[in-house]
Amino acid sequence: QVQLVESGGDLVQPGRSLRLSCAASGSSLNIYAMAWYRQAPGKQRELVARISEREGVEYPASMKDRFTVSRDYVKNTVYLQIDSLKPEDTATYYCHAEGARSLRGREFWGQGTQVTVSP
Repeated sequence: QVQLVESGGDLVQPGRSLRLSCAASGSSLNIYAMAWYRQAPGKQRELVARISEREGVEYPASMKDRFTVSRDYVKNTVYLQIDSLKPEDTATYYCHAEGARSLRGREFWGQGTQVTVSP
């Protein structure tokens, strides 16, 4: 099993920056890739960024300019830097992990952290 705990969500003003963290525990050595998704009220959950040691980083085209994902393999933590926040970034941000080796084929989700962008 892998446990994911997100933190860093906050109420921020437009134009500010925010860094989200996701700490993995449990069988964290059996993680192939980690990712950030977000879900706004009334909308589907969407991929924000994905990172793996083998494939590198991946961003959907709409997320390439203001989002930066990074991963600290020693701390088993993945980060999401969001710059120039906009009201449309308001959403619950979820951490996601893809299992490897004995956890291959399994997926894990965190509980989410709320980001609200408002004047």
